Amino acid sequence: MTESALAAQLGSIVGDRFVLRRQTDLLVYNSDGLPGYRRMPRLAVFPGDRDEAVAVVRALAADGTPFVPRGAGTGLSGGALADDVVLLGMHRLKRVISIDRENQRAVVEPGVVNLALNRTVAPLGLIYAPDPSSEAACTIGGNVAENAGGPHCLKYGVTLNHILAITAILPDGEIVQLGNAEGERRGYDLLGAFIGSEGCFGVALDITVKLTPKPAAVRTMLADFISVDEAARVTSAIIASGIVPAALEFMDGATIRVVEASVYAAGYPADAEAILLIELDGLVAGVDADRDTVRRICEEGGARTVRVAQNDAERLRLWQGRKKAFGAMGRLAPHLVVQDAVIPRTRLAEILARIRVIAEANRVEVCNVFHAGDGNLHPNIPYNADDPDESGRVHTAMGQIMRACVDAGGSITGEHGVGLDKLGYIDLIFSPDSLAAMCSLREVFDPERRANPGKVVPIHSCKEWIGTPASRRSQAVAASR
Repeated sequence: MTESALAAQLGSIVGDRFVLRRQTDLLVYNSDGLPGYRRMPRLAVFPGDRDEAVAVVRALAADGTPFVPRGAGTGLSGGALADDVVLLGMHRLKRVISIDRENQRAVVEPGVVNLALNRTVAPLGLIYAPDPSSEAACTIGGNVAENAGGPHCLKYGVTLNHILAITAILPDGEIVQLGNAEGERRGYDLLGAFIGSEGCFGVALDITVKLTPKPAAVRTMLADFISVDEAARVTSAIIASGIVPAALEFMDGATIRVVEASVYAAGYPADAEAILLIELDGLVAGVDADRDTVRRICEEGGARTVRVAQNDAERLRLWQGRKKAFGAMGRLAPHLVVQDAVIPRTRLAEILARIRVIAEANRVEVCNVFHAGDGNLHPNIPYNADDPDESGRVHTAMGQIMRACVDAGGSITGEHGVGLDKLGYIDLIFSPDSLAAMCSLREVFDPERRANPGKVVPIHSCKEWIGTPASRRSQAVAASR
C-alpha cells in the first residue's frame, strides 16, 4: 500500500488530524529524551481510544507495515524512535478506567502519566510507587515497555513489581490477556516477558497496576561530603546496617553545581564534592530510629553535615534538584549522553574513580547522578553533537565506562533499556546462544518482527540475518555500533 493510501486508511480510523505525514509535523518525534539519536518516522498515527488502537494495529498488520509504539517520548535509549516506519503514539489513551481501593489496584490506559495517577489515588491514601525522574511526563505504557525504575525502586521495586495484568494487542492484531488482577502467576510468566520488551512484543491496551498504602511517616535526609569516595563507602555502610531506605541517591560535585546554578536550585551545598539524598519511610517509631542510625553512619563516614527536611515543602525542594538534574545539564551543552549501567554496590568507589580517569583521558566532563542504593549508575556527559571531534571523544569515553562496569560484574542497563543506544554493548554480557534465544522468544509475540524493528537485539543475532540483503545488513551493523 502506498504511503498516501495507508495514511488515508489510518485517517478513516482515527481522523485525518491524528495522522501526520509532513516532515515539519514529524520533526518533533525524531528523537526521545536522549537527543543524540534522530530517526524520522514514515508517518505518525495517534488513536484516541482502545477500539481505534486495535483497528490501527490490525490495519498495519494487514498491510505488513512495521511500526514503533511510543508513549511520551521521555525514554533515554532511542527505543521509541521510528526509522522510516510508522510511529504509533499511545498518549491519547489516558483514562484511569477503574480504582479498587479495597484491593489496592487500578486499571489504566497506557497513556496515563505517572504523576497524574498518583494525584488521582492520593485522596484514597494510596500511591503508585514507581517514580522515574520524568514522572511528571512519562506514561505507564512507556514504563511497562522499559521496565522503568526510579529513586524509590530501591525499596519498592521497578515497574515489573507493580503490574498485575496487561491486555495487549500483538503485532498481528490478536488481543491477549497477560497476568491477572489477583497477581497470581499461572504457567509461564508471559506478563514478565512482556514488561521490559521495549515495544517489540506488542502494545498495551490497558494495565492493571498495584497500588501501595501511603507510608505513615517519611524522613528525607541530605548528607554532604568533600570526598566522592566517602559518600560511596557510606552508601554501602547504610545498606550493610540492615536498613533499606526508600531511596538512596548520589550526586557528585559537578552535578550539584549545575543544579544549584539553575532554576531547579534545591539548596545543596555548592562546595560539596558529593551528596547523598536518603529517604526513609514506614511507621513513625521505626523511621525515627533508622534516621538516627543513618545519621550516625553518615557522620562516622565523613559527612560534613546531615540535614533532615522539616516539612513537605523542604522535602519536595530537595527532590526537585535530584529529579531535574538532567534538565539542569542543558546549561552546559546542547546535547547529553547518559548511561545506566548497574554495578555491585560495594564497587561504587572503585568505578567512580575509574570514571574520573576515563573522563580526564578523553577530555570530557562527566556529571554523576544516580541510584546509589542499588548500584544503578547514571554517568552523564554534556557535549555538542555537531562537533565531530568532541562527539567522538564522548562516545569513546562512554564505551570505556560501560566496559569498566561490565568488567566489575555489572550489566549494561538498569532501567533505560537497550533501544538503539546499547546495541553495541549487548555482546559484552550475552553469548550468541543467549541472543538467539531472545530472538526466538520475540518470534512468539511477533514472528514478522514488525514491532519496533532493529531494537534491543542486534539483527545479526537473529535468524533472519541470513536472508538480509548485504546493503541492509551493513546498515544494521553500522546502526548497532
